[in-house]
Amino acid sequence: MDAIQQHMIDSYRAAQRWEAPPPPPGRHDGSVLRAIRDHWRRTRPARPARPARPGGSGPSGA
Repeated sequence: MDAIQQHMIDSYRAAQRWEAPPPPPGRHDGSVLRAIRDHWRRTRPARPARPARPGGSGPSGA
């Protein structure tokens, strides 16, 4: 059973009980992913600074 079929069943059950239907699948995906990203950014340990490369500031072309 996929998400759409489950949503249809849940909507039918809600209608039988005179309740509000559930939100459609995927409606809150963006906000959930943003919340996970923000939580991860707040709780991860800080990265140590990278040491400078010997011999210059970038990759050598020759």
